[in-house]
This record gives sequence, structure tokens and C-alpha cells, in this order.
Amino acid sequence: MALDLNEYIAAGFALTPAERLEAARVLRLSVDRDTDERQTEIDAAWEDEIDRRLADVTSGGAELVDGHEGLAAILAELAARVR
Repeated sequence: MALDLNEYIAAGFALTPAERLEAARVLRLSVDRDTDERQTEIDAAWEDEIDRRLADVTSGGAELVDGHEGLAAILAELAARVR
């Protein structure tokens, strides 16, 4: 017979603090695994994007901008939008 959630929680309170921490850690990892099903696909897409951008820079196809100048331009654009 399967226990319901309240019974699992009650049983958890019978564990030592160290056991509860370990149980919480394992349960948390299981949630991460469930939500990260597409992480391999996401990582591969980012790798492709990084490779594309690097190729643009090394081939001279990208217009490079000084970091301070770029930030100033972004801040100016944002300021213009809120007016």
C-alpha cells in the first residue's frame, strides 16, 4: 500500500536531523533532474551560438565596440525609452 504525502512527511520527522538533510538533498536533486530534462539540448544550443559569435569576431564580420562605449550606448537607449 502506498503512503500519501502526509504520511511520508510524518515519517520524515522520525528521522535524525542528518537523515532529514540527506533526504531533502536527494529530493531536491530529483526535482532539478526533472526540470533539467532539456539541459543537454540547451547547452548544445549555447555552444553553437558561442562558436558562431567567435567565428564572426575572428573573421572580422562582427563590429567590435569598446565595453565602456557599448554600455554608455545601452544606457542612453534605455533612458530614451523611459522618457
